[in-house]
Amino acid sequence: MKAIVIIFATLFVIVGAGLTGCYKDVVLPVAGADPNAPPKQYSFSKDIAPLLNTSCAKSGCHVAGAQAPDMETAVSYNSLVNGGFVNTDFPSQSILYQQLTGNMEEHMPNAADRQKVYDWIRTGALNN
Repeated sequence: MKAIVIIFATLFVIVGAGLTGCYKDVVLPVAGADPNAPPKQYSFSKDIAPLLNTSCAKSGCHVAGAQAPDMETAVSYNSLVNGGFVNTDFPSQSILYQQLTGNMEEHMPNAADRQKVYDWIRTGALNN
């Protein structure tokens, strides 16, 4: 009788540990704007450059002498547009947009911020 109680108690502990070890967080995506909706107008200097500077222009990342393009505020526009990272004819094919929605998405996790960059490209990537 005592052996059966010990077996059930051990089994209960193992099952309990197994169930708590399988816990998985559910991460819901941050709601963003519809990428196919009409684009909104954004200013590069007021809206886009600060996003890129805080998300991308970090030591060892997209700064002078590191990974291209240089996203420091003073040179980010020329680095992006003249470096071939922005395609205003086919915005979804822009390297900048593809990276922000692909490999580099974790550095700009807010979908609304990525949408701002996409809308800026779709409206001509103006230096305003």
